[in-house]
Amino acid sequence: MKKTYATTLPDHVGAFLQACRIFSDLGMNITRSSYNKAIDSNMLFIDAVGTEAQHEEAGKRLFECGYLQPDGDRNVILAEFTIKDEPGGIISILELIRKYSINISYISSQEDGSGFQRFKMGLFVDNHDMVDAFLKEADTICRVKVIDYNRSKTNFDNSIFYNSFVGELTDSMGLGEDARRELIINTNLAMQNLDERGLSPYQTFDNISRFAGLLAAARGEGFNPRISRHRLSEKTSLTLIEPPCGSNTAILRSDDSYLFIDCGHSCYREEMLRLFDSLIPGFESIKKSILITHADLDHCGLLNEFDEVFTNSKSAESLKLGFEGKDDFREINPLHKPYVRICKTLTSYDPVEPGRLNIRFESPEKQDSPLVQIGFFDFADLHFEVYQGAGGHLPGEMVLIDYDNRIVFPGDIYVNLKDMTPEQSEYNRCAPILMTSVDTNPALCAKEREAIFGRLGAGSWTIFGAHGAVKEITVGQLRPAK
Repeated sequence: MKKTYATTLPDHVGAFLQACRIFSDLGMNITRSSYNKAIDSNMLFIDAVGTEAQHEEAGKRLFECGYLQPDGDRNVILAEFTIKDEPGGIISILELIRKYSINISYISSQEDGSGFQRFKMGLFVDNHDMVDAFLKEADTICRVKVIDYNRSKTNFDNSIFYNSFVGELTDSMGLGEDARRELIINTNLAMQNLDERGLSPYQTFDNISRFAGLLAAARGEGFNPRISRHRLSEKTSLTLIEPPCGSNTAILRSDDSYLFIDCGHSCYREEMLRLFDSLIPGFESIKKSILITHADLDHCGLLNEFDEVFTNSKSAESLKLGFEGKDDFREINPLHKPYVRICKTLTSYDPVEPGRLNIRFESPEKQDSPLVQIGFFDFADLHFEVYQGAGGHLPGEMVLIDYDNRIVFPGDIYVNLKDMTPEQSEYNRCAPILMTSVDTNPALCAKEREAIFGRLGAGSWTIFGAHGAVKEITVGQLRPAK
């Protein structure tokens, strides 16, 4: 089994050698290490493979050597104190710091000719109440501000960067201590992936911070999806819900029967359930059925709220891996794994229970063409031919085409980028940066889009992509691109 150790590098010569010897003496292999002094002078990440007993002993030895610190509510704030540039000007602040028994891990100051000095300090604190009280009292002495990590590219000691950065993320989403460790590890993985490609590490952190901010801003009163209604046939209508972040949710209705297609992020569970209650009379009592176009977490966050989940065997396999805590099909890609893990943590992703899965379509063992038909799916007077893509976006992806009513559900193989809300556009700009591409194989995904439109007859079609507004096209006169 593989485990990631997020360690605090002791301040002595040969520290990394000491850690390597601990793993070597136990017969464990180090598969990844990451240390960047320009980001955080103490944080060393080590991936090692070994048995459960070996990991337990390694953790014990690392703790004894000072590499692993006990968990707690300890945190670090970076604060700037603007004081008069005069002898002893800083003494009042230092006395206040002593009064609150705060340890200083970093100090930097320099005169600038303005008559004031700006002292930047890294301060270890034990609880949020003490921070509030300290800052309130310090503000009576001089002007104080807490430095945002994005505005400071200085090297701080004692793991200030990672802890402060992750603290902002967990606070914004209301997450606990378990989430903190996961975010530290996967933030480092994302940074290392992009750093090795010549991109600034700070660009990684900026994008993760912006992504978390978008998720948080769209909760509660900020959850304002675009909702539209469409007549699909004589008996069937559709309500399209486009949230600011995550996939669309399509609700098909015929009399008192309903079918959902995809369902968005877990973090919007309460908001979406309230919306379902307002849109569907007696929602709690109806049979809740959903079909997913593919197994990405931003399409599957609410699956445990449904009685049955229609899918194919390929997507079911990925969902079951996720439920078991293993790498799903998206996480198998090392470039995508850190982003997916960060997203799962920030959205409190709830893996679907395998017992809810209704495998209606068998995926081919081997697929040579971009699209292959795997079955049919009927709802009321709609009759869909169901195709499976070759995995350009994600293995197991499905496309639904109703030729009689000229309706297409292409999942993420085709999305309407031009007709997104500003919030949707901003959200969809984050993932390609952090994953390098949202598609597993962009060239193959392009071939799948071409294959979809190649199967449509001439005339007018309605396309319900998984992100963005509905798209009306005329085949033969317009060949849209993604």
